[in-house]
Amino acid sequence: MDIKQIAKDTAKTLQSYLTYQALKTVLAQVSETNPPLALWLQRFSADKIQDGEAYVKQLFQEKPELALRIMTVREHIAEQVAGYLPEMVRTGIQQANMEHRRQHLERMTQINTSDPSPESETQATSDPNIEQ
Repeated sequence: MDIKQIAKDTAKTLQSYLTYQALKTVLAQVSETNPPLALWLQRFSADKIQDGEAYVKQLFQEKPELALRIMTVREHIAEQVAGYLPEMVRTGIQQANMEHRRQHLERMTQINTSDPSPESETQATSDPNIEQ
C-alpha cells in the first residue's frame, strides 16, 4: 500500500470535487446576472467536470474570465473547509464502519420466524401425535 499515492489521488479527487462545487456556485450567480452565459457554461461543463484541472484548462481556452472566477471560488471553498476535513473524514468513516458492522451482525444473528424452514414443516406433518 502506497500511502503517498493514496494521498495524492485523494487530493486530486477532492480538488475535482471542489471545482464542481465552485462551478455550481458560479452557475447560480451567473444565472441571475447573465442567463445565456449560464446556459453556455452549463452545456460546456456537462461532460468535462470529472477532472477538475483538465476542466479548468479547457475553460481557460474558451472563457478565461469564467475559469478565473471558478478558480477563485474553488480556492475560497478550500480555505473554508480545509480545517474541518481531517476530523470529519475520520469520524465519518468510523461511524459508517460501525453502522455497516452493526447491520452485518444483525443479519447474521437474525432468526427468520416468518418463513419456517422445510425441516420444521416436515417434522410437524410427520408427527403421529398431531391430528390433521
